[in-house]
Amino acid sequence: MSTAIAKATEQLQRNGYLDIEVDPTLDLVAEINKLKKEKNAIILAHYYQESEIQDIADYIGDSLGLSQMAANTDAEMIVFAGVHFMAETAKMLSPNKKVLLPDLKAGCSLADSCPAPIFKKFKEKYPDHVVVSYINCTAELKTLTDICCTSTNAVHIIESIPEDKGIIFAPDRNLGAYLKKKTGRDLVLWNGTCMVHEIFSHEKITKLMMRHPEAKFIAHPECEAVLLEKADYIGSTSGLLRYTQENDAETFIVATEAGILHQMELKSPNKTFIPAPPNNTCACNDCPHMKRNTMEKLYLSMKYELPEIHLEDWVIEKGRASIDRMLEISEKVGL
Repeated sequence: MSTAIAKATEQLQRNGYLDIEVDPTLDLVAEINKLKKEKNAIILAHYYQESEIQDIADYIGDSLGLSQMAANTDAEMIVFAGVHFMAETAKMLSPNKKVLLPDLKAGCSLADSCPAPIFKKFKEKYPDHVVVSYINCTAELKTLTDICCTSTNAVHIIESIPEDKGIIFAPDRNLGAYLKKKTGRDLVLWNGTCMVHEIFSHEKITKLMMRHPEAKFIAHPECEAVLLEKADYIGSTSGLLRYTQENDAETFIVATEAGILHQMELKSPNKTFIPAPPNNTCACNDCPHMKRNTMEKLYLSMKYELPEIHLEDWVIEKGRASIDRMLEISEKVGL
């Protein structure tokens, strides 16, 4: 290993994130594509990533779907342009592959809102309850979970549990409230939220809908109930994308992280997409954690094969069990 590479590697290991200077004249697209071939690597990009990262990715999608796609490839290295819990899930489904996250500080406000040690004590208050956790949670929380769920299959997961069984739902209280309304089940909710979906402005969105009466208002179920009540369609990120392709409307007001608009515009170039505004001076709602990933960090991560995601074997085994249980239930209902 050269002195420069050794020094860079040491810096990455020490800092846990990538802040090495990259030559501004470097053709990052060409270099990243070159590294993909050299290292038998694939790049996964969540819908909320910057458009240039989405454009260079091998797969674009929701967190679980991306991890499943990666597990079914012969790639030796998975580079996950997303946030920490997503890379952990990829490692659970591909324990023998090297999983990289371009910036280890790319966390998640929702996942962070439910620390596993505190949740464990909360869980002990309801010893007979089934724990259902949204996939957007840490690997450690998954080890305390009976069944995981996604925003796509959450209703089916809840309805699969016998009615005489109590249910704890974590970590998103907004998605939990939506599930209570949809299923009629009395869920015990953990008090967590996603910072992006919680700060949408009801007042600004109402005014926007008045200015665009022809527009369909679509929202992710992580949004607060007052917004979901206004929505023409509620669904996962992939569900929202599919709806905009299949619906005849020409204009959509979109209440989720604004990164999804790139794919919506690519799939339906003749339609108009308006990001729902948050309670601040911004015109759209970006996740600061998702946006920590950059093309420069993606390049450096692949070059030095750092930062790498490591999980203990017991975490992989117990966490994977909650995901497998979800997949078994989903398969029975044809999801």
